[in-house]
Amino acid sequence: MKPFELAARENKKEDTIIEITGPGSSVKIGEGYCTIIAGPCAVENRDDYIELAQFLARSGAHLLRGGLFKPRTSPYSFRGLGKEGLDILKEARLATGLPVITEVMDIRDLDYLVGEVDILQVGSRNMQNYALLDELGKLDTPVLLKRGFSATIEEWLLAAEYILAQGNGQVILCERGIRTFEPYTRNTVDIGAVALVKKLSHLPVMVDPSHATGKWDMVIPVAKAAIAAGADGVMVEVHQDPDHALSDGKQSLNKDNFLIMVNQIHRLADMEKKKLNTR
Repeated sequence: MKPFELAARENKKEDTIIEITGPGSSVKIGEGYCTIIAGPCAVENRDDYIELAQFLARSGAHLLRGGLFKPRTSPYSFRGLGKEGLDILKEARLATGLPVITEVMDIRDLDYLVGEVDILQVGSRNMQNYALLDELGKLDTPVLLKRGFSATIEEWLLAAEYILAQGNGQVILCERGIRTFEPYTRNTVDIGAVALVKKLSHLPVMVDPSHATGKWDMVIPVAKAAIAAGADGVMVEVHQDPDHALSDGKQSLNKDNFLIMVNQIHRLADMEKKKLNTR
């Protein structure tokens, strides 16, 4: 038996499919489905976020992303609106009917996030925050677990095991690129990890091509590669005006490019015989 016993395919032959229910839609994440999560890196203000959320809901997104707390390399960079941004996220959820996902960095934030958002994201920097993983494992809220930027596949799956071992079986794995010697991209996308983890584990696997590449013009090619490799969906950053985004504008698609990506993802999903979530 592999060290990640609960996450291992030997433990569960059938693929785990996680159903996310929003105010106006139900989204399935897992084998046989293709899911698109989209939104800005961070919730910056009410008007822009609501407008973008409505566009994304009309244009093929199945879930909305929006960071309230942003772990930034520099403490002087924009670090999110924090708790006050939650009302904006909740308003967008009701206005669009789409489920929402946001990153949690601190156990203390679970008190007001649980029950208000549909998926809790563990970012790359917190993949091995075992105290946080333990607490998330005690919840009934789905968790999207990003791979640490220097984590091996086994370390990633063992991080998922922390959540599973506490009783929460709703774990979604997300490949977001790893740190290598190559400086031309923000990270190196490990597309092979998608196929390998789908073989090793029954858990759903998604890819974040925005954080993986750090370049908006590489997001669409890598998103297509992810679906072709067997990923259950992608999570991308979209912004009305990427040049003036407060966080990660260089890797954000604008509206036109998001529409192009959705069209190409739909065609690939059809080739791969994956169902597209419908509202």
